[in-house]
Amino acid sequence: MKILITGAHFTPAIAVIEEFKKQDPLVEIVYVGRGTTQEGDKTKSIESEVLPKLGVKFISIITGRLQRSFTLYTIPSLLKIPVGFAQGFFIILKEKPDVILSFGGYVAIPLVVIGWLFSIPIIVHEQTLVSGLANKISSFFADKIAVSFEGNSFKGGKVVLTGNPIREEIVQISLGVQPACRQAGLVHIGGVSKLPSILVMGGNQGSHSINLLIEACLQKLLKIAHIYHQTGDSKYMDFERLQRLESSKPSGGNYTVRKWFGSDYAEVLQKADLVISRAGINTLTELAYLAKPALVIPIPYLYQDEQVKNAKFFEKLGLTAIINQSNLSSESLFEKVKFMLKNIDSIKEKAKFAKSVVIYDAAKRLVLETLLLAGRV
Repeated sequence: MKILITGAHFTPAIAVIEEFKKQDPLVEIVYVGRGTTQEGDKTKSIESEVLPKLGVKFISIITGRLQRSFTLYTIPSLLKIPVGFAQGFFIILKEKPDVILSFGGYVAIPLVVIGWLFSIPIIVHEQTLVSGLANKISSFFADKIAVSFEGNSFKGGKVVLTGNPIREEIVQISLGVQPACRQAGLVHIGGVSKLPSILVMGGNQGSHSINLLIEACLQKLLKIAHIYHQTGDSKYMDFERLQRLESSKPSGGNYTVRKWFGSDYAEVLQKADLVISRAGINTLTELAYLAKPALVIPIPYLYQDEQVKNAKFFEKLGLTAIINQSNLSSESLFEKVKFMLKNIDSIKEKAKFAKSVVIYDAAKRLVLETLLLAGRV
């Protein structure tokens, strides 16, 4: 059996790939996704780096998207749309998948449409509370729409509730099991003091804005916490600049910086007392699963304020505190972090309520729905 997985949301895709391989080690998986992090940046995407190491065939696709405002990349992006459909046609023709599983994003649309033309069964997974434009388009061609939360805007007979898949390493660490994939010695977990730990991240691709804010108040933060900092990789060279601070004398050994934590990520996340991050739904789902309180800085310019709505949903459940990027400074960020660490015990108790919205076997449910659609169950 061959499954073609596509889309821009990499975290749940990894969880589902792990589950497919557990259920059938002989299943053939092809992943079609972004070759670079974003438009205008030639840095390799995390999926193109990680998946080949896991034995998954990765195929990059060049395609474009509809933009809500005119930028330097608007015209080039529009011109790439027919290129994406041409590539999608040849990918489908060559790979001949039994089923297509889409995790959304503009990169998935050509594969979904071409797959529909070839009468290949299609299932679309919607992670967010607010359905994105790409998934709204893909839903017309899909046989099934899997949603992560009740009350999603998708309605009708196509819709099934599966939840948002949690990666195996997160599940294992929550059960007190050391992830099998961890490479010993990659990260010194725990620092050199009894200070609380903070994990800073900006999603799979990192956040230049968050990196700059942390850099500006880093010395003050290091006096009150051990900082684990996932910068991502980009043209801004944040990691290369911040890496020099890791070994500097002022850090006192309390600063650990990586582009990605990789196989150590689950252990770092489990160790963290507080997380500073964007408000992507996949990150928030994992934090809810582990009941890890978070100070979130939603991306302010996304379609239908997606991350703001994510943040407010989990704020009501006690998981998140929100700071708007528009009026945020390094000083106000530091003061908020200091306040949260001072009250961390009560904040952690409140965060436990967020577990109620997590469907723990989401990966299994989505795999089952995919196999049912392909007629393999």
